[in-house]
Amino acid sequence: MGNRFQVQDRFKEGAQYVGGRLRPGTSGRNHAIVDPATGEQVLDYELAGTADVDAAVAAAREAFPGWAGATPGERSDALHRFASVLAEQAEDFAQAESLQCGKPIKLTREFDVPGTVDNTAFFAGAARHLQGQSAGEYSGDHTSYVRREPIGVVGSIAPWNYPLQMAAWKVLPAVAAGNTIVLKPAEITPLTSLMFAAAATEAGLPDGVVNIVTGAGREAGEHLVGHPDVAMTSFTGSTPVGKRVAEVATATVKRLHLELGGKAPFLVFDDADLEAAVHGAVAGALINSGQDCTAATRAYVQRPLYDAFVAGVADVMATVRLGDPFDPSTDLGPLVSHTQRDRVAGFVDRARSYATVVTGGKAPGGDLENGAYYLPTLISGAAQDSEVVQSEIFGPVLVVLPFDSDDEGIALANDTPYGLAASAWSRDVYRAGRATREIKAGCVWVNDHIPIISEMPHGGYKASGFGKDMSAYSFEEYTQVKHVMYDNTAVVRKDWHRTIFGDRP
Repeated sequence: MGNRFQVQDRFKEGAQYVGGRLRPGTSGRNHAIVDPATGEQVLDYELAGTADVDAAVAAAREAFPGWAGATPGERSDALHRFASVLAEQAEDFAQAESLQCGKPIKLTREFDVPGTVDNTAFFAGAARHLQGQSAGEYSGDHTSYVRREPIGVVGSIAPWNYPLQMAAWKVLPAVAAGNTIVLKPAEITPLTSLMFAAAATEAGLPDGVVNIVTGAGREAGEHLVGHPDVAMTSFTGSTPVGKRVAEVATATVKRLHLELGGKAPFLVFDDADLEAAVHGAVAGALINSGQDCTAATRAYVQRPLYDAFVAGVADVMATVRLGDPFDPSTDLGPLVSHTQRDRVAGFVDRARSYATVVTGGKAPGGDLENGAYYLPTLISGAAQDSEVVQSEIFGPVLVVLPFDSDDEGIALANDTPYGLAASAWSRDVYRAGRATREIKAGCVWVNDHIPIISEMPHGGYKASGFGKDMSAYSFEEYTQVKHVMYDNTAVVRKDWHRTIFGDRP
């Protein structure tokens, strides 16, 4: 295995992007980016400290009046150019994403990068349709209308599982609505977020509109969320960290958007297409090595199909090819780090005392032993209240449980704190329709699991957070709604004044 993307020269000026240019951090602490497929270091850089966050927020604050004052057409044109630059640099983005995350190159080329280009093009169009309610005389004596105005400087934090796509999900609706942004990516996977910001500058977005600070959560992240000049925080990550973000943001009464953990149910009714469900479960569970908050993690299968489903999933998992992420034939890459691999292994090893590991359940050896790889794993026989059913594992692990009645299946699907995504598998439109209504999740797929599109919102219920990424619905997060009311009568003394002084005129 060898690095295909040359990192050192690309980021020799540092891993912070402030005011339209790369610069080094000032924390005095360095961090090494490691290729999870080989364990080799690919870049050592200085982390952001609080001074870097202050500088990035100041740059965003300075850029805000000009960017907010641009016409929707001007912002749209800039974002269209941005999409073109991203498309031109698609292979570089795919290589960098595979290098830092361990994603198979076919995933980054066919999912992460084109999805980001499409999302950018979508928000280029959406920037022209940022509208409020049309004018009307709702009181009879006044004309009212609603304005949508940008909030100000947005301070966002993105996770390590989809660094490029998460950068886009945070940046694009914010800037399309006229805000400026400071984004903190995960310190282990900052490369494509930095490249994304540089591409924005190349496309002509003004300096300071998009800024990146790469630092630790406890220092850079908390300082960004609590910064008095940051008007809004958007966070994607685990539920425990999301709770901490909410605590810090609440102290300064910020707008808050949280997209948190998930434990997606995969509900298979007894009239489902068994082969389709088996293939969908393997794909939905293993995408991005299972490091996806919408990944299929809990398969509930109605008892007549249960045994065949377990056998079918085990058979398909056995065909999945682990290997070099840069080999186009590789199906499954490593987890993002050895720490994450060991965390996943811990869940599986503890489950052996109360459940059956049907297939997988270990790290491969041989040529892959130095990487953070873990075999596709299927677990059966776990109780509903067990750790592997209730907790987010974030690895290539699927747990399968049987159910009898439709009522029981839907109740089990809802029986976790999370509510981000789910799927229902049935040939019966009424049965599937009931599942879409009664499963408490922000997205419910029918006879598929995972696909997302720019035009539709993404966000959760319950402990999975609140607010939406993508789609025009995301503008609800990134705009202030203002009611403007004009008097139409030109009457000096209004009838309602008598409630305060004097009598009816």
